[in-house]
Amino acid sequence: MRFRLSPDHIRILIPFVSLAVLLAAVFWLQPRAMSYMGLNLLLNLAVPIALATIAQMLVIAVNDLDLSIGTFVSFAACVTAVYMPEQPLLGIVILAAAIGAYALMGLVIHLRDLPSIVVTLGMSFVWGGLAVLLLPSPGGQAPEWLRTVMTAATPFVPMAVVASAIIALVAHLVVMRSTLGVALRGVGGNARSVSRAGWSVARIKVAAYALSGLFSVLSGMALVGLTTSADANIALRYTLLSIAGVILGGGEFTGGRVSPVGAVVGALTLTLAGSFLSFLRISPDWQIGAQGAVLIVVLGLRLIFSRREA
Repeated sequence: MRFRLSPDHIRILIPFVSLAVLLAAVFWLQPRAMSYMGLNLLLNLAVPIALATIAQMLVIAVNDLDLSIGTFVSFAACVTAVYMPEQPLLGIVILAAAIGAYALMGLVIHLRDLPSIVVTLGMSFVWGGLAVLLLPSPGGQAPEWLRTVMTAATPFVPMAVVASAIIALVAHLVVMRSTLGVALRGVGGNARSVSRAGWSVARIKVAAYALSGLFSVLSGMALVGLTTSADANIALRYTLLSIAGVILGGGEFTGGRVSPVGAVVGALTLTLAGSFLSFLRISPDWQIGAQGAVLIVVLGLRLIFSRREA
């Protein structure tokens, strides 16, 4: 009997194959990277990108798209760098209020039936403006405890790999194994059926945006822990990277079809792609375009294989 991969299997496998191929290419170009220290440097920024990707995935799961994640992560980073070292309680209150505002944004989008792209794009200017008010120029500092956590030396494998695995596990349990996760994917698949089953679609969307805000805040905090300071523009690229990570990881823009583990693997792949392009001596100004080209190639391969097996 001939074994055939289904489109779902292909969606799951491609992120892992892409990561393995890219990792092999990096090791071929730079053999010294094949070490604990080398991997740690290659994947240094993987944790904040993975957290931002999960945040985007939660919004995509309910058929929306968030164009404000990059500026929101930057805002969270600025709050962390400015208030957490000396006034941690005030910093926590501000971040909690920001998560509440994120949840309210989801409610407004649902109740007024507004395009999420338009609303989140507008909010991106709000978060960006608040970030500039907090830090007009790069500065602030990371709390000592946050710096210690993000730079901890874990045995055998780098902290970035361990943290990414934990993020993937937590996101998988929330999205794929919990009642809330079933409801989130149900709204993405068929919101009317979920409503007829007695669920409140409004509450589910509020929960999705609140969780997205929480993961975005954690992304900003992790970024400050790694860089030791903040900037109003520190995470602007995370909006596109998070969308790319979700799609590269096997997610779809509609239908509630997402993969938490795949999204984290997609984030790792994009992080590694940046290092790979640096080894090729490609200018940073061109790297985002090159990363987009890598994404197009991978998605094209996924489409080709899916059509052949359909």
